[in-house]
Amino acid sequence: MTPPPSSYLDSNQCAILALWYEVNASLSAYHKLLSAFGGAQQAWEAGFEAWQALGIHAAHLARHKNKEQTSASIDRIEQALTAGQYQLIFADQSEFPAQLLQIYDPPPLLFCRGNINRLQQAQIAIVGSRKPTAHAQKTTFDIAQYLAQTGYVVTSGLAMGVDKQAHLGALAQTDSDYQGRTVGVMGTGIEVFYPNHHDKLFSQIIEQGGCIISELLPHTQPHKHTFPRRNRLVAGLSLATIVTEATIKSGSLITARLTSEQGKQVFALPSHIDNKNAEGCHHLIREGATLIYHPDQVISDVNVQLDFSTNQSSLTAPSKPSTPRRSSPQSAADKTSSVHSMPAHTSSPIKVPEHLSSIYGLLDWHGQDLDALLIASKLTAPQLISQLMELELLGAIDVQGGRYLRL
Repeated sequence: MTPPPSSYLDSNQCAILALWYEVNASLSAYHKLLSAFGGAQQAWEAGFEAWQALGIHAAHLARHKNKEQTSASIDRIEQALTAGQYQLIFADQSEFPAQLLQIYDPPPLLFCRGNINRLQQAQIAIVGSRKPTAHAQKTTFDIAQYLAQTGYVVTSGLAMGVDKQAHLGALAQTDSDYQGRTVGVMGTGIEVFYPNHHDKLFSQIIEQGGCIISELLPHTQPHKHTFPRRNRLVAGLSLATIVTEATIKSGSLITARLTSEQGKQVFALPSHIDNKNAEGCHHLIREGATLIYHPDQVISDVNVQLDFSTNQSSLTAPSKPSTPRRSSPQSAADKTSSVHSMPAHTSSPIKVPEHLSSIYGLLDWHGQDLDALLIASKLTAPQLISQLMELELLGAIDVQGGRYLRL
């Protein structure tokens, strides 16, 4: 018995979807059945005893025995597709992201909402803590905004904290050519909002031209096992992964490990040594991740990989990749000033005048007192106070408890 083709899905697609439903989106069971029977239709048509002989889980066997339930599930999905609630693309279709076919355990299909063309474009993942420091949130937002402005798509896992700031940073564009350059990978069914209060973020991504995907069946609820699966897709879609802040036990380290196992580069931002939230980044750097202080460093390295990738697949390169800034060694002052070009937390970045760049370069997001700045800058007190006042009027810095810090 073959699942009947519908007006939306052909017979082979129905068989793939039926099989995916009956194994409850189990990658191991799905690939075992395909390997044993040679295809989705043959596997779905095989009898209960044939599945049982392969050692298929009892819950999957029970679903396989109830063909009416399978057909009803396919009907519900087809109705949702016809109503435009979401899209469904299969691994043999041109719309399916080719880079996912290169990973060890590719999904046979993806449920999608939004602009699926984003899946074909060059992506860089940004991941990190669900409870990041204010500094990490701002840095994540700025890096994502910068990458999107240079033509890359920012991919993340739609979680709280760093993931959310990565998506929002990519969406913070006024130029229509760069709007919506983000892909969100879900650890739930395509219509399940998690966290619950992120429904506005999901809507914003879709409305502004981004894309949200899930390999899991509709209505799948969050579970501790679904998020590592999501992480492998985040890594698989992307040319590289940036970890902006993470603890040692963060799921972001799973994404970093998967990125490395897929032969791609991992980047990590350093922080001060007593920041417990950054211990994961420091561990990654010690284990061989590339330390970065500006997204141009990521772009420079990724462009080399992209030149190769675009010759091997249909991946679309950024329309306006930035020019790498690594042609010559930089002094400490040069390194600091290069960070100033990274966009601020708004669509109109603050431009620090050249005569203020030296003092601005001495400031951080933790704060410096006046005495320390006098020693470091070698300016007189009136000169220093005058420059700090200019920066404050520009909205580039703030004063909190007598300490000057960047905004």
